[in-house]
Amino acid sequence: MSLPGLEKGFNPQMSPIDNTLTQLRSFQTPPPTVIRQALLAQHQQWSGTPYRIGGTTHRGVDCSGFVRNIYRDTFNMELPRSTADQVHEGRLIDRQELQAGDLVFFQPPGPYNHVGIYMGDGYFLHASSSRGVIISTMNSGYWQRHYWQARRALDATHLAQLGDF
Repeated sequence: MSLPGLEKGFNPQMSPIDNTLTQLRSFQTPPPTVIRQALLAQHQQWSGTPYRIGGTTHRGVDCSGFVRNIYRDTFNMELPRSTADQVHEGRLIDRQELQAGDLVFFQPPGPYNHVGIYMGDGYFLHASSSRGVIISTMNSGYWQRHYWQARRALDATHLAQLGDF
């Protein structure tokens, strides 16, 4: 999948993960395009990983385990393990305020809620129970119908600290 700005700013001598983390660390407050590039690099690493409830590795991961790993590895931030706990992180924001890196929550049919990470332009990164780690559009009928809320767990102060690790 190609999103606008994916190719810009990458050093071909570095892995996509190293490259985007270096860019994140070089900004006082990273712009959304840099956050999106870091998330796209994580997608490249995790793409094809199957969904497995309770999973937290490349052998199988569930949505909250995936989000927790991405936040830890990309933003040096620990989130709780479960969707039920992640939904209390940061501050509640309106859907119109979404920025790359925000947590997006859904209430699909069944016993579990779902979480992903907003990428910008209506896309989010998540571990789908049917397709594994993918990027989906929030504008599809399914995700629009089951959208619940969004939270901003990354604030400017935390993002500014990324240069320190």
